Amino acid sequence: MTCRAVTLDFTRTLVHAPDPGGVYARVLARHGVELPAGELERLVPVVWRELGCAARPDHDRFAAHPGGARGFWRHFVARVVELAGGPPPSPFAAAELFEVFATAAPWQVYGDVRPALAALGRAGLRLAVVSNWDERLPRLLAALGLAGHFEAVVVSAEVGVEKPHPRIFEAALERLGLAADEVVHVGDHEVEDIEGARAVGLRALRLAREGGGDLATLEELPAALPRAR
Repeated sequence: MTCRAVTLDFTRTLVHAPDPGGVYARVLARHGVELPAGELERLVPVVWRELGCAARPDHDRFAAHPGGARGFWRHFVARVVELAGGPPPSPFAAAELFEVFATAAPWQVYGDVRPALAALGRAGLRLAVVSNWDERLPRLLAALGLAGHFEAVVVSAEVGVEKPHPRIFEAALERLGLAADEVVHVGDHEVEDIEGARAVGLRALRLAREGGGDLATLEELPAALPRAR
């Protein structure tokens, strides 16, 4: 069936944070916790994986936390600081980091994103974001100047499960009003994006920014869509 829409992952597909350790170090220092930016940068993905392993596969880590997304990120920041050997951070440090990462400042949109989204729009394709994120994502997309490209933004915190759970992809299909074989999903993660989407019947393309995937840049996407499987 003809492709009528494309859903895209957010982090490491549309944007990346080039200096998360520096952002953490600067904010924590304002709250009396002095730690090396390099060590914080190393630990951020470590703690993300650690907390992901502790989460149930049929739950979203943000929605499942008793304190919601803010509570999850407060725990996340405390764990990063603990592993870095720092003193327990103030809740105000976590609150500031929560707000900072909802702004455009820490993020960089990949250079191929805006041209690719514009080309897909000109081709008449409907676009949506499907991401393991919390409720800040629509606000962040607007801050980055990307919101106008997307008809729908589906986040795990809203649906209650994370990719690769089928329900998040099914929620996107419901929002778009399309059948699975009319949609192609694009993301960077083999399990969360590619296997998850294909399990629901979507076609999927892996975007590997460092090579090894179906696409190296989003600019290749319009030409690849007719061949997507």
